Amino acid sequence: MAVSRPASRSRGRACRPRRRASSGSFDGRSGNNAIDASLHFLLPGRHSKVGRVVTGYGVYARFYDATQGDRAEHATYVRSLLKKHQPRAKTVLELACGTGSILKQLQPHYEVTGVDLSKEMLAVAKKKVPGVPLFQSDMRTVDLGERFDVVLCVYDSINHLTRFRDWEAVFRRTRAHLNGGGIFLFDINTVHRLAASSGGAPFVQWFGDGDLMVIEIVDAPRGAVDWQINVFERLSDSTYRLHLEEIREVSFPAERIRGALRKHFTRIWTYDARRSRPSPRSERLHFVCRV
Repeated sequence: MAVSRPASRSRGRACRPRRRASSGSFDGRSGNNAIDASLHFLLPGRHSKVGRVVTGYGVYARFYDATQGDRAEHATYVRSLLKKHQPRAKTVLELACGTGSILKQLQPHYEVTGVDLSKEMLAVAKKKVPGVPLFQSDMRTVDLGERFDVVLCVYDSINHLTRFRDWEAVFRRTRAHLNGGGIFLFDINTVHRLAASSGGAPFVQWFGDGDLMVIEIVDAPRGAVDWQINVFERLSDSTYRLHLEEIREVSFPAERIRGALRKHFTRIWTYDARRSRPSPRSERLHFVCRV
C-alpha cells in the first residue's frame, strides 16, 4: 500500500499491556465491556502517555503480513474482474503494491511490476517476489516509461490521498501507463464505511508469538479518519515494545469519482463484492475503467 505522506521517525517503548484474551484474534467491537475497558487502557491519548507518531507504513511494514495474511481471497476476486474485462492481459502494474502479496498471487498468470512509496514495504516485497521489478515512487507522479495491459491499486490505497486533486493525478498517471484497451482496477473504502467505522470500539488481534495489535479509528479534519495502529511486540512474558503508526484515509462520493474517471476512460464499471449491485450502504467498491 502507499500513502500520501513520506515516512517519518518511529518510536518504540517497552511496556506491559493488560492481556485479557487468549492467543489468536477477536474483534473488540464484540460488546464485552471488560475487554473494551482493558483496550482503552492500552491506547495512546487515553490512559497511557505514549505520543502518536505519524508515518507511512514505516513501522507497520514488518508486522503487516503477520496481521493481514496472504490476501489470496481478494486476489482471486481481483483476477475474476481481470478475466472478465481484460481476458488477454499479459502485463500488470500494481500501484501501492505494499509487501507484494497481490503481486505474488498474480505472478503465475501475468508479468507483474510493483510501485510503492514505502521503502520498508518494498524491502519485504523484494524477499516475497524476487526478480519482480519493484520501484519506489509516488503514485501521483510515477513515470516508468512503459505501458501495461492492467494497472491495479487495491486495498483502499487511494483512500490515503486526502485531496481529490491527488486522486485525479493518479487517474492521469494510470492512463499514461496503459496500453490501448487496457484497464485500471482500483478499490475504495466508501464514505459510508469510513463514517460508520469511526468512533467504534477498537479492533484487537493477537498474532505471531504473543504480539498484539490494537487499531482505533477516529475522526480527523475535513471528513477524514485516522487509523491509529498500536503494535505491542512481545519481548518476554511480561514485557512488550509499543510501536505506533497513524494512517489517514478519506473518501469521496462514487459519482464524483466516476465523473473524474470519465475524463480519461471510455467505460467504467462499479462493483460491490458483497452485494449484487452497489448501494449507498456499500462499504467497499471496485472500479474497473477501460481506456
